[in-house]
Amino acid sequence: MQWFFELDGSLQALVATTFTWLLTAAGASLVFFCKKVSGGAFSFMMSSAAGIMLASTFFSLLLPALEYEQRFSYIILTCGFAAGGALIILTDVFIGRLHAFSDGTKRRCAVMVIAVTAHNVPEGLAIGVAFGAMAFGGATEGVAALMLAVGIGIQNFPEGMCVAFPLRANGMSRAKSFFIGQLSGAVEIAAGVTGAFAVSLVTGILPFALSFSAGAMLAVVCSELIPESFKSGKIVATVGAIFGFVLMMALDIAFG
Repeated sequence: MQWFFELDGSLQALVATTFTWLLTAAGASLVFFCKKVSGGAFSFMMSSAAGIMLASTFFSLLLPALEYEQRFSYIILTCGFAAGGALIILTDVFIGRLHAFSDGTKRRCAVMVIAVTAHNVPEGLAIGVAFGAMAFGGATEGVAALMLAVGIGIQNFPEGMCVAFPLRANGMSRAKSFFIGQLSGAVEIAAGVTGAFAVSLVTGILPFALSFSAGAMLAVVCSELIPESFKSGKIVATVGAIFGFVLMMALDIAFG
């Protein structure tokens, strides 16, 4: 992995978000092989991603932001965190209003595609900001940024399924269902490179950008991953969330 850590932050973000997009495509590709995935497997994937992302919110984003010790850092981090969460909340409100005008199954599928794609933008930004911050950190930040990408990638796998399978069920061909499913994750690549590039240009915004991404991540976990993962039973979902959090925490401590 040494070659990866020697890359520019923007290139690291490009590689990492390409990985998350590939997992989106892998999830969507299941439309070629099966009709549905068991509820338990889906629940564990979503909850383990939630655990990884919850740990990443602190270890990858908020903790590095706190280490900069700027004047009024508590205000900067609080405002950034609140702004990131507000972005997801406003996106949910917008999507909810679209639902109010949805007529028919095809319309609901279109709204779902828009919702998944919209949520992938701040996730891509979070990855980009994390790798952009590596230019000012060390191995700990590198491992944390990698685990953030892994957590988002795990989440993207079932998201690809959530887009492709309903489209297929409503009469769309397997090829088109897969294409649209994987395309919903492609926005993360552009968002990730943009986030890393912005941080490298304006280093003074790094604490705000990190806390902004943390707020967005927490909001995504609370609004999307946790509710979805607990639909199939709280025991599997709880085990998955603990597994994901412990995995992220252990790796951060081991490589820190």
